[in-house]
Amino acid sequence: FAAQNPNFSASRCDVAEWSQVAAAAAEVASAWGILDGLITCAGLQGEVGPALSADPANWSATVRANLDGTYFAIRAFTTLLAPAPRRGKIVCFSGGGATKPRPNFSAYGVAKTGVVRLVETIAAELTQDGCALDINAIAPGAINTRLTDEVLALGPAVVGAAEYAAALKTKAEAVPSVLSAKASATVEGSAKEGGSLDRTLDCVEWLLSPASNGISGRLIAAP
Repeated sequence: FAAQNPNFSASRCDVAEWSQVAAAAAEVASAWGILDGLITCAGLQGEVGPALSADPANWSATVRANLDGTYFAIRAFTTLLAPAPRRGKIVCFSGGGATKPRPNFSAYGVAKTGVVRLVETIAAELTQDGCALDINAIAPGAINTRLTDEVLALGPAVVGAAEYAAALKTKAEAVPSVLSAKASATVEGSAKEGGSLDRTLDCVEWLLSPASNGISGRLIAAP
């Protein structure tokens, strides 16, 4: 993709490792200098099962990938957003148990809940500092992705009957998603098809645009 699009640049890193994220930010700074927007969409279900019998190391790693991965990206790239000629925008992906308990997905749910409070806190701090930067969290809703496949593969005995049934419903109702070339590049390898994917992408584009200026510190449900 990069070879065919000279205005496209990519870096790869483990978002749970601060040194790697900082290095990626340095690469982006070298290529572009400033950013208009940042989307943090780390998503790893990781340790699944009852919280009190979970593997502690895997539980912690799940939280780190989702929560630390979000914070590290914000921390590393905000300095590139601040000098942009337009109001900087940060969109963080939440959902997955951020608004209510999600049995058997404690690590993922706790991390995504933490993302919401992180967004709220940073927004409040930016307001105090008078910084022209908006940050919000978005809950994409039920979309048929590899996470859906993981739930189905683990089965109801591990994920619970309700989660398994919800995954079956998402899979059954999934429809081909009509995406622009730009959007397809953004979500390639993540979402394969799903009823609310286009709406989620529309919401993200709106949050990145000047039309959302001044809206910050919110959890927004794309559906």
